[in-house]
Amino acid sequence: MQMPPANKWIRAVANRETLIAILAILGIGTSLALRFTGRPVYADWPLIAVLVLGGIPLVWSLLLQAMKREFGSDLLAGISIVTSAFLHQYMAGALVVLMLSGGQALEAYAVRSASSVLEALAKRMPSVAHVRRGKDLIDLALSEVQIGDSVTVFPHEICPVDGVVTDGHGVMDESYLTGEPYMMPKAPGSEVLSGAINGENAVTIEATKLAEDSRYAKIMQVMRDSAQRKPEMRRIADQLGAFYTPIAVSIAVLAWLISADPMRFLAVLVIATPCPLLIAIPVSIIGSISLAARRGIVIKDPAVLEKVDTCTVAIFDKTGTLTYGKPNLTEILPASDHSAGEVLSLVASLERYSKHPLAESIVERARTDKAAVMEASSISERPGEGLRGVVDGREVVVTSRKYVEENLPEVTLPAHVGGMECKILLDGRYAATLRFRDEPRADGKNFVDHLHSRHHFDRVILLSGDRESEVRYLAEKVGIDEVYGDQTPEDKLEFVRRATAKAKTVFVGDGINDSPALTAATVGIAFGQKSEITSEAAGAVVMDSTLARVDELMHIGRRMRIIALQSAYGGMVLSIGGMLVAAMGHLTPVVGALGQEAIDVLAVLNALRAAWPPKTLTDY
Repeated sequence: MQMPPANKWIRAVANRETLIAILAILGIGTSLALRFTGRPVYADWPLIAVLVLGGIPLVWSLLLQAMKREFGSDLLAGISIVTSAFLHQYMAGALVVLMLSGGQALEAYAVRSASSVLEALAKRMPSVAHVRRGKDLIDLALSEVQIGDSVTVFPHEICPVDGVVTDGHGVMDESYLTGEPYMMPKAPGSEVLSGAINGENAVTIEATKLAEDSRYAKIMQVMRDSAQRKPEMRRIADQLGAFYTPIAVSIAVLAWLISADPMRFLAVLVIATPCPLLIAIPVSIIGSISLAARRGIVIKDPAVLEKVDTCTVAIFDKTGTLTYGKPNLTEILPASDHSAGEVLSLVASLERYSKHPLAESIVERARTDKAAVMEASSISERPGEGLRGVVDGREVVVTSRKYVEENLPEVTLPAHVGGMECKILLDGRYAATLRFRDEPRADGKNFVDHLHSRHHFDRVILLSGDRESEVRYLAEKVGIDEVYGDQTPEDKLEFVRRATAKAKTVFVGDGINDSPALTAATVGIAFGQKSEITSEAAGAVVMDSTLARVDELMHIGRRMRIIALQSAYGGMVLSIGGMLVAAMGHLTPVVGALGQEAIDVLAVLNALRAAWPPKTLTDY
């Protein structure tokens, strides 16, 4: 499966702009040195080199954008560079080149492409499958695996194709694909999904789909579609530049027409160069990225910080996001002739030898309750019968509701209320029911409740691939009214697309099955370090898996937006004042450029506040 390369042109732009900025600094420095060392006749040469080597590529890029009818805030800078060259005001032009290239370099380095998501998906999948041909086991490229081939999946390998187990017993981690928080047991007849991570035992499967038709490939395809459909975001600077640029050009043209002096035109444009937009805004973004990183939040796309405070629809995955992502033993319902402590002690003594997904939860509960753990013998685990063994002279069986109903029809079992459960038999008689839940996070309800009042969300939605009953159980616990369960990755993607078409959305998820939805939302937040794919698909990654960090991200974004707009508006107001002074003939182009630099310093100093941590970043 060939993935498109990670956006090489973004890296090329970043490298080019950085080189131009360095060239401008060297050229301006050399020119000043020549002036102060008594060689003014040569002082313009380095500045001309800056305009030729740096200014021409920048202006050409702006022309290409203009031909596409893309007019950004940097249009004034391009006009200033051209005008300064015609009027032989090389120092002013070089200063504008430095300001423009510096701002664009910051932007180019900050932006990440969705193609990196696809690259990460491709890297995760194995390139070959171990296929049996007669008595030999050979490695074949995934594209050569046919339906019906016998494929061996070794311990800890990623399953290469969809199939059915034909030999071997074990468990597979499918949580990245299904959203279910459990290691799923596998025995002959069990279905397996491509992309699932095998446990400690090798299993043999029969391929039921070609690699290109597998579940994993399907997710990759919707990722491609989502990446292609996601619109380019207009930056804050471009939004403000849309009305600032016409004002500046109008003042410059009027100054020229009234005075008949083209120097006034240049002076106005130079001081109008929107460096508070080109530099101060990226500085506030980078400061906020730094602050977020210190809080365990990785900002992969700066657009998250610009948009998160404007979103009005919050969409959450269930497993590992609003829950802890692992089953807990929540109830022990003993029969009348047994006690909960007795049952827990016997079952934990047996389960510590098991690889069943619920065994760890039972053993952990026994450790917490300080239940006695004894030696077990005669341990076996036959498909369909469950785990059995002898503990303290008693036969213990951990099995399913179906097994009890078929073999002990006279027993009245507790009603099934959702979640997972297992039945306990002692010496052939029903003894207890154990119930398990993936419980909501302790702060889940408070977090959800404050989204409406503190962050002005109109809708809070739970969207999960888990069973409808489980999703509704969690929704009631955390206070979410709008609930959708049994959602495939394709369903999630389509839902998020529809919601995003109507309003700005935040999607929070943690599995590969969430990746397409993360890319389709206005803001995608990956929760935890569970999957490289999810992290790449998201605009932000909350590393330590707490809802408080999600709240902090929202506040960092709000704070960044306020500070960035303060810097931009404040800088534009000062620039407009400078334009009026230049229009009246009181500023030369070079003095105007230096005046603009002073405005830049003020704007940047204010923008740097974004990196300073406030007293608190949460409000629930």
